[in-house]
Amino acid sequence: MMKKFDEWNEVKKQVDTRSNIIQFKEREVYWASIGENVGFEQNGKGADFSRPVLIIKKLNNHLFFGVPLSTQSRNGSFFFEFELLPTKTSTALLVQAKAYDVKRLDQKIGMIQKNDFEQLKVKMKELLNF
Repeated sequence: MMKKFDEWNEVKKQVDTRSNIIQFKEREVYWASIGENVGFEQNGKGADFSRPVLIIKKLNNHLFFGVPLSTQSRNGSFFFEFELLPTKTSTALLVQAKAYDVKRLDQKIGMIQKNDFEQLKVKMKELLNF
């Protein structure tokens, strides 16, 4: 499949000029323009190259550490499944976690339950055990 780098570059220019800074919190999930990425890195979908992203750690008012989500069920140490919306399982793609700028955020989807969030953080620590 052909990558859409040129289309993403145009969207990225618009994302970079956003001036509405969202007041985000840890545990929240937003649609975020994560883009068209290289190789096996997770891509966004649709015209704005977006997908749900869970905010794991607020670094400051403009930057956070987040993990993209998928509705596709996956097992293993790289993934964490939880229920974000009733009767709908979400999978956190832990291996794809990275720092994001707040300008990438768009619409809030919801918030992960505290218990699930604590379990996710434990699994993330296990994954990153150096």
